[in-house]
Amino acid sequence: MLAALGPKMLALSAQRGLGAHPYFVPPEHTQIARGVLGDGPLLAPEQAVLFETDPIKAREVARKFMATYIRLPNYANNLRRLGYTDEDLGDATRPPSDRMVDAIVAWGTIDDAVARVKSHFDAGASHVSIQVIDADPMALPMRQWRELAEATKHL
Repeated sequence: MLAALGPKMLALSAQRGLGAHPYFVPPEHTQIARGVLGDGPLLAPEQAVLFETDPIKAREVARKFMATYIRLPNYANNLRRLGYTDEDLGDATRPPSDRMVDAIVAWGTIDDAVARVKSHFDAGASHVSIQVIDADPMALPMRQWRELAEATKHL
């Protein structure tokens, strides 16, 4: 499996590997990636999940999680290919837009998280790697992992 985002790396992962593991991607990328990979190779995107129902708190935690990745050229360019703008990505003086945050981090209830994971499967994922984030980046989210394991076992 290759950590592939762009079309050339996705094609390489189909030709020379077992598939692709895209990170920091919304479900629309999964659909595009499946189109590039074709039917055979594995496609295992990552999905960040946050159990917080207050939009202000959720987006604050999500923006902290996203801060490093959103500034890296490979992730920023991939998001631009998907139609996100520089305004969506933010910069040193302004944070990423709500639209950008909501696309990358599935925040809300367990049902919201399951719906987002399902959207990756509906878009062609073979597997979805779920990353639980928390307001405390050092927290070990055992309860959330258990809830997600139970709620997604039939997807």
